[in-house]
Amino acid sequence: MFEHSPARSFLIFALLMVPLMALPAKARPAPDGFADLAERLTPAVVNISTSQKVEQRGSRGPGQPPFDRFFEEFFNQRRGGQSPSQKVSSLGSGFVIDPKGIIITNNHVIEEADEITVTFSDGTKLDAELIGRDPKTDLAVLKVSSKKRLPYVPLGDSDKARVGDWVIAIGNPFGLGGSLSAGVISAINRDINAGPYDSFIQTDAAINRGNSGGPLFNMRGEVIGVNSAIISPSGGSVGIGFSIPSNLAKTVTAQLQSFGETRRGWLGVRIQQVTDELAEGLALGTARGALVSEISPDGPAEKGGLKVGDVIVRFDGKPVPTMRDLPRIVAETAIDKPVQVEVIRRGKSRKLKIVTGRLEEVSTKEEPESRSQPTPQSSDDESYIGLTMQNLSRDNRKRFELGEDAIGAVIVDVERGSAAFEAGIRPGDVISEIDQRAVGSAKAAVDALKKAKQNGRNSVLAFIRSGQTVRFIAIPLSD
Repeated sequence: MFEHSPARSFLIFALLMVPLMALPAKARPAPDGFADLAERLTPAVVNISTSQKVEQRGSRGPGQPPFDRFFEEFFNQRRGGQSPSQKVSSLGSGFVIDPKGIIITNNHVIEEADEITVTFSDGTKLDAELIGRDPKTDLAVLKVSSKKRLPYVPLGDSDKARVGDWVIAIGNPFGLGGSLSAGVISAINRDINAGPYDSFIQTDAAINRGNSGGPLFNMRGEVIGVNSAIISPSGGSVGIGFSIPSNLAKTVTAQLQSFGETRRGWLGVRIQQVTDELAEGLALGTARGALVSEISPDGPAEKGGLKVGDVIVRFDGKPVPTMRDLPRIVAETAIDKPVQVEVIRRGKSRKLKIVTGRLEEVSTKEEPESRSQPTPQSSDDESYIGLTMQNLSRDNRKRFELGEDAIGAVIVDVERGSAAFEAGIRPGDVISEIDQRAVGSAKAAVDALKKAKQNGRNSVLAFIRSGQTVRFIAIPLSD
C-alpha cells in the first residue's frame, strides 16, 4: 500500500547550544565486544540469492519516490541492455526461526523470483520454497528441507526496545556474507511512508544493500527487527536504517505459515489525523486518536454503533495516540473478535463493543481531477471569510459532479490567499456539518460560521465532501 529511493540531498543545520542541568542517569555500559554473540548467531543468518527472467528495461527516470528499497540498484545493476529472456540474480539476507527450516526475509528480496537459493555460513546451499509473502509489511516466509537440525534464532519482544539500546545487524551487504555491524537504536515507531502499518525501528548500525531481510539483534541474541530500508544519498549506509519490529513480524509470519496469506482485522471506517485545530472543535483538549470521517455501510463499525465524528482513542485495550496507530492495531486483532472501543463523542467518552471483520484487498480508484472552474454568480450566493456558497441545485450538482446523496452547502468560489483557501477548501466541496450539526443551506452554513466567530472562536469544525472523499477540516474564522 503505502517503495523507497535515495534521498536527493541533505541539509546541515548549525544548532545553538543551550545550557542544561546535569541529571543523573543510569545507562547500560558499552559492551566489551560482540564476538560471543556473533559466534552464536551467525550460523542462523543466511544469504538469499534469487534468479528470474526479465524483460529488457531502460534506465530509471528522475521521478523516484523519496525512500529506496535499498538493494534495488544492487539487484538490478546488470539489467540494462539485456535480452528479454536473460536471467538476472539478486542478493539479500534472511534468518532461520525454526530448526525445521522456516526462514524470514523481506518480500522485496524474493518477489517475482523464479528460483530462490539459501546459503548458510558453513557453505551449505539449499533450494527454498516460498510459503507466503506480504507486500504491505515487506515480509516473506521461506522453507528449506534439510536432513539435519538447522541453527535458528528466537524472535524477541520489540516493544521492550528503547532508544539508545545496543543492537547488531548480521547479513549479506554487497554480497559479503556473514558481515556484522553494531550500533544503537536511534528511534522507535518511525513512519517513513512505506506502507499502512509503518512502525519501524531506526538504527545507526551500518545497513547496506544486501542486508535486506536480515535480523537486527538485541544484546540477548533475540531478533527485534527485520532490516528493510535505509535513507541514503548514495546507496551506502549513512547511519539511518530501518527495521520492521519483531512483534509485527510475529503476527504476519505466523499467518503466512498457517494460511499462506495474511488475514487482518477490519473495522470498516475511513479515518483522518486529529490536528490541534480539529482537537479544539472536537472538544478533545489535546490532539490524539483517530477521527472517523466515513463509515462503511453494514460494516463492523456501523453495526457496533460508531458514528462519523467519533474520535477513537483506545481499541481492544490499546491506546491510539495518533491516526496511523489505529490501522496497525486493528490489523493485528483477531477476526470476529468482540473488542471494546473507547471513543470521544461531542467531548464525552463512550465505550462501544465492536466485532472485527476481515480486511479484503480492494483496488482503489483515482480521485477525480480538481474541479476549480469558476461558477456564475447566483441570487442565492452567501459569502463569508473568503468563501462563496450556494444551495445545492441541479445545475451545480451537474457542474461539480455531485450525486443526489450530497447534502449541505456547495462551495462555488474560494478567495485565493484567504485562510480558508490555505486550509485546503476548494470549489466543489460541500459543507454538510458545522460543529457536528447539519447545515442544509448556504445561509445556514454562513450563519453557523458567523455565530462561532461572534463567540470568540478562532476556527470551526466542518464536515466536507470533496469528490468521492469526506473529511473533517478546521475552517479558520479569518478573512
